[in-house]
Amino acid sequence: MYKNILVPIMLDDGGHEVSFKLTRTLADEGAKITVVHVVEDIPDFVTAEIRQDVLDKSYETAKEKLRNAAAEIPGASAVLLHGHPARTIDNYAKEHDIDCIVIASHKLGFTDIFIGSTASRVVRHAPCSVHVIR
Repeated sequence: MYKNILVPIMLDDGGHEVSFKLTRTLADEGAKITVVHVVEDIPDFVTAEIRQDVLDKSYETAKEKLRNAAAEIPGASAVLLHGHPARTIDNYAKEHDIDCIVIASHKLGFTDIFIGSTASRVVRHAPCSVHVIR
């Protein structure tokens, strides 16, 4: 069905198995699959109080977790991005001719009425099909 699939994941919950299963189902033979995680930018007033080696170690740990997760899908690549999660995912999809995004969504809560989840923002602005997993 799809030739170029983007799979954004969270690194802290480990709940990407369902997203990966759907991705394998939706992928054409030989499809390109990219697993991404978006690291939100840390404000300068916060980073000024954190040693650089601590920030570097956190970044390396995130890259390693992402590589390990992506390895669960044969041939998938891992990309660690920086920025606002929804906007960064949508921009990446536009810039890399993604034809499908498979993204997990948490159950809606009170704050989502005012803020909106990353998945709902991706759905509204994505340049391609979006499959949301609950």
